[in-house]
Amino acid sequence: EFAFMRALSRGLSSAPRRPVFVVHGGAWAIPELLTDRSVAGCEAAAAAGWEVLRRGGSALDAVETATRILEDDPAFDAGHGAVLNDRGDVELDAIVMDGKSLNSGAVAAIGPVANPVSVARMVMQRTPHCLLVGEGATRFAQQQGVPLLRSSDLVTAEAQEQWRDMAAFPASVRQLFNTHPSTASDTVGAVALDMAGHLAAATSTGGITFKQAGRVGDSPIVGAGCYADDQAGAISCTGHGESIMRLTLARYALSLTHDRPPAQACAEALGQMYARVGGCGGTISVTPNGDVGIAFSTPRMAWACVRGEAEACSGIDRRRTAAEAGLAGA
Repeated sequence: EFAFMRALSRGLSSAPRRPVFVVHGGAWAIPELLTDRSVAGCEAAAAAGWEVLRRGGSALDAVETATRILEDDPAFDAGHGAVLNDRGDVELDAIVMDGKSLNSGAVAAIGPVANPVSVARMVMQRTPHCLLVGEGATRFAQQQGVPLLRSSDLVTAEAQEQWRDMAAFPASVRQLFNTHPSTASDTVGAVALDMAGHLAAATSTGGITFKQAGRVGDSPIVGAGCYADDQAGAISCTGHGESIMRLTLARYALSLTHDRPPAQACAEALGQMYARVGGCGGTISVTPNGDVGIAFSTPRMAWACVRGEAEACSGIDRRRTAAEAGLAGA
């Protein structure tokens, strides 16, 4: 099932190259009508993040820049494109982490702001805390001059229709990710290695349609939905949040990279997650020497990777990912 991931690792791993930039647009059963938009959105975000690195910018600046672009794209469930909880409100989660210092900042269940990843960075740089939640996170954003929007400013017509369907026929979070391809839109994320050799990661999400108000998934949790450490790697996760938290997927997957290629390590971690707690998901990662790992156990995950002026690749289907990256087989 994860054979393509080993092939992908062989193709993306090479002698150390800097900088490196990777993004994802969420691991789920992405419908055909969204595939082109999802890949194009990831390619645009990856190009913007890469440009930051190319000009000598930091990995932290790059992941924030790219994640903001994904949050502004209604094709993705983060910022614009977010979904509604069971009360018909928007609650957003986001995190950034700096691999050099191990500093992190996150917000959870924050009210409707356009770019929660930037609020997360404010938490990291302007407070002594790692995580602010709910009303406190929303109030902090307003204190920092971040406009509070209306839920309707962020939610698409499709998301509103999904909410009405779910209100009539509710299903569990796990059911949505594993069996409801039209409603299980998910997280975005980015990882980067900059010219100075420093790593950073970011993850942002609007959650899942009709989630219980106050529900927080893995995305803003250090070691679960995101992690960055200059000595270990950077990773952003996506998928069934409760399963990812139970396994602490981000930290676990990185712990396996010390003796195997990153894509193999991430694939094995995802396999372990499914075996232990039954959840599916995906990861993007980069090691300190610039090796890239892309793995997912869902039918699709949009992603894009840039390692040089002529070294860009992207994909979305598990069977086609290796081929789209210019590799043989899968």
